[in-house]
Amino acid sequence: MTNSPDLVGLMRLALERGAFEKAVFSKSADPACPRTVVTPRKIGGGIVFQAEIFHADNKVTHENITPDRAERLDDFAATHRQVNLFTAAGSCEMRRSSGGKVTLIGGEKLLRALDSPAPPKVAVGSNNREKAYILSGNEPFLHALGISEQNGRVKDKKQAKFRQINRFLELIRDCLPALPAEGTLRICDLCCGKSYLSFATYHYFANILGRKVEMTGVDLKPDVISYCNKVAEEVGFDGLEFQSGDVSRYDPGSHVHLVLSLHACDIATDLVLANAVRWGADVILSTPCCHHELNHTLQCRELSFIAEYSMLRQKFCDAATDALRLKFLEASGYRVSALELIDPEETPKNILLRGIRRADFDPSSPAAAQARDAYLAAKRFLVGENDDVQKALFQTFP
Repeated sequence: MTNSPDLVGLMRLALERGAFEKAVFSKSADPACPRTVVTPRKIGGGIVFQAEIFHADNKVTHENITPDRAERLDDFAATHRQVNLFTAAGSCEMRRSSGGKVTLIGGEKLLRALDSPAPPKVAVGSNNREKAYILSGNEPFLHALGISEQNGRVKDKKQAKFRQINRFLELIRDCLPALPAEGTLRICDLCCGKSYLSFATYHYFANILGRKVEMTGVDLKPDVISYCNKVAEEVGFDGLEFQSGDVSRYDPGSHVHLVLSLHACDIATDLVLANAVRWGADVILSTPCCHHELNHTLQCRELSFIAEYSMLRQKFCDAATDALRLKFLEASGYRVSALELIDPEETPKNILLRGIRRADFDPSSPAAAQARDAYLAAKRFLVGENDDVQKALFQTFP
């Protein structure tokens, strides 16, 4: 190494000295691949750079790069305007201006640290490592809800539920930039049921992130609500409460930052989304269930080649219903996406609808009018001009 280090040279040196943690490539020139994260990984008896490439359609691909092919990392660096390198010995940042000028901040200091006789080292995992979950199984609320044993071991029959809860928390973690960084977080879980996610979400924000949280779960079943309130008291979740009632009539009393809903049945999901939009929730996460309404009201001659086969009709109606819901959120001022909650082999109800409120949304703008027209046109295409059917099937704008 010279006294004028380059980014990839520092990455190679950090890997050789056992100090490389990760490099985050951001501000990509390619909108299809906005971000790449490179970490060390043990493969085939050696240590390589593993590039985790995040795509705009929410897919993730991986590429393993051996140290002798480190020039491949230059390709990533050339298409990103910012790279943050983290090592056990320190960090540095590469910035590329719009004119192409490259600045390496902290590079020389990091070089000296890596060139020291014994730089700090990091543990390197392999591709066969166990997944690092947000929850361990030792959390008291998981034991109280029957997910894990007293010693923290997750019960065999609850492994899928445990994975689902952790996956949901990962999706919440991805939404943190859209939530306020300070102050009390107001969260609602509508049609909460037995409330595994209510407890996990409260624990994540209150106990892991150390935030003050006021969270309410709402469901029609009084016995379930009584049970959940009892568990919340047992595990000391003071900011978590449960109320029995109709979610369409529930009044949160103040601005809601995050609205959750897991497997609300049929049009109950639409009631949840309508509430969240009316309240101006910053983030909406909803996993629908039981898409029956469109199956009963589908009136579209052009789709008869699908609708005449009952199984295909239902599958189509499932997808079309969720697509309409996303169009409704989009027309209401949200950036939307459909994500996979968990492996479809574990549950077929694995689609999560995500909406993140746009701070720059102007409901009177031409773009907003165009989004509303697109949503209403899609409804007319599927169920015709019958106003009663249209109103019964999906929500109108507040």
